[in-house]
Amino acid sequence: MKIDWAALGSVFGVSLVVTVALVALFTLGIAGLTRRERAVEQGGSAGLAVTGAYACFAACAAAVAYGIYLIVA
Repeated sequence: MKIDWAALGSVFGVSLVVTVALVALFTLGIAGLTRRERAVEQGGSAGLAVTGAYACFAACAAAVAYGIYLIVA
């Protein structure tokens, strides 16, 4: 049995980058919702923060759906 170490390293590297990016997107979404809560407490509005948060969550959902598609296909 011969292991293609270059391909294994490539898969590891791409998986690591995608995982970190997905966690960062989700964290930005949570931060946006937190800013909305702070703005509501202070009597303001944070429409841009909420829109950005929902966009981050949508991107996370799209990435997960694409990963599932890759596994199933």
